[in-house]
Amino acid sequence: MPTALLSVFDKTGVVEFGRELVELGWRLVSSGGTASALAGAGVPVTDVADLTGYPAMLGHRVVTLHPKVHGGILADRSDPGHVADLATYGIDAIDLVVVNLYPFRSNPSIELIDIGGPAMVRGAAKNHGSVGVLTDPTHYGAVLEELRSNGALSAATRRRLARAAFAHTAAYDAAIVGWFDEVDRAAAGPDADPLPPTLHLALERAQDLRYGENPHQVGARYRTMGVAAPSWWDTARQHGGKELSYLNLYDAEAAWRLVWSLGDRPAAVVIKHANPCGAAVGDDVTAAYLAAHTADPVSAFGGIVAVNRPLPVELAEALAPVFTEVVIAPSFGPGALEVLTAKKNLRVLEAGRPSEDALTVRTIDGGLLVQTPDRVSWDRDDFRLVTRRTPTEAEWRDLEVAWRVCASVTSNTIVLVKGGCAVGIGAGQQNRRDAGRIAAEKAAGRAAGGACASDAFFPFRDGLDAAAEAGATAVIQPGGSVRDDEVIAAADEAGMAMVFTGERHFRH
Repeated sequence: MPTALLSVFDKTGVVEFGRELVELGWRLVSSGGTASALAGAGVPVTDVADLTGYPAMLGHRVVTLHPKVHGGILADRSDPGHVADLATYGIDAIDLVVVNLYPFRSNPSIELIDIGGPAMVRGAAKNHGSVGVLTDPTHYGAVLEELRSNGALSAATRRRLARAAFAHTAAYDAAIVGWFDEVDRAAAGPDADPLPPTLHLALERAQDLRYGENPHQVGARYRTMGVAAPSWWDTARQHGGKELSYLNLYDAEAAWRLVWSLGDRPAAVVIKHANPCGAAVGDDVTAAYLAAHTADPVSAFGGIVAVNRPLPVELAEALAPVFTEVVIAPSFGPGALEVLTAKKNLRVLEAGRPSEDALTVRTIDGGLLVQTPDRVSWDRDDFRLVTRRTPTEAEWRDLEVAWRVCASVTSNTIVLVKGGCAVGIGAGQQNRRDAGRIAAEKAAGRAAGGACASDAFFPFRDGLDAAAEAGATAVIQPGGSVRDDEVIAAADEAGMAMVFTGERHFRH
């Protein structure tokens, strides 16, 4: 008679699974709450304490850590020596281990660090040549179907389940290491090192993509396993359009983060190749979108649109004639979805606000580049006025939009803003002068009386002169150049107001 050991924290479906196993001729061994649940439902079960001859002890820390359990799990049935040891010590072989672990992430603490569970899971996964291991209740049905059809699990199934089991324990251990790091950072206070000595990433494939960065590439979205709060991607709802591709997600992520970074006013952004080609705040979200679109309508073709307010039908109607890949909003007003989903290729996403990442990573040969996120702060008291003239309130509002947009644009970048709308964006240039020239050309005179932002200092006064020629009357930049005095003098000559933030925002 085959034997299954069941010991689960998540008891979803375990009674039904155990009953089916018994009907298929299996013997059940179980412990603690799982044994009580099975027995209470009238499912025949042997308690682990009866198997080992020892009750649970040390406040339930030791229950299954016994040779009668681990010998039965780890015995290689093809090894005569192992089989002989089972006979010598009166150990029954265990053919199926059904275990999931204490939910450590739900309330991280020492007592939620599971020991016996991972030991059984790893033992069964190591010995997958003889033993099946189940860590996910969603797999119960497929396992039962195979047992009904074939009487046993195939070698391929046992190997697949073993891989899932090792992934399960790897994610569990990663969560524990992360908790240790969080506790240590909290204890260290402001002087804590934000970069841990090791990183343990446990990710699961959450979404297959239409294709990768190019159609000949395969792509997927992976998510962190076991996190308490899901990402906005996990809760987003797609209302229409084709499957999402790698670039759809990459650009949508950029759009969604930028639109929520623009402050408390209604805002809209248009993203193309991860850079904004339009961004604006306004009295309402429709006005913000119309302004953002007019900033660079040529580049907006095939772009990603994101708004930070419910999308009304009048905005949907304004979007309809424009070829757009993805539209993202927190919700949609009456009639808006009907207008948008009438465009069969338009992907329409309804999503929650994005969370803040603790770290950002990029791949390099043999590893990762890791850094803390680039967070944009806005506090006038932290800035340094360096010119004779102080910005007006209208200029301050434009400076804030310019500074926030600038931080989301590939470096080198210059951003020109007037009336809350980014009218000129010069992105990704190898020198700041070309970035300013492109921004001015795109603004085409619309920056007069507005603001200019530079993601890093002006190395020469020609960058400041270009901003003045574009019509900007206020400038925000980090400062820190050896020629700051020349740049400040140029601003004073032009009657411009300029503030230094002391913080640059390169983005590569």
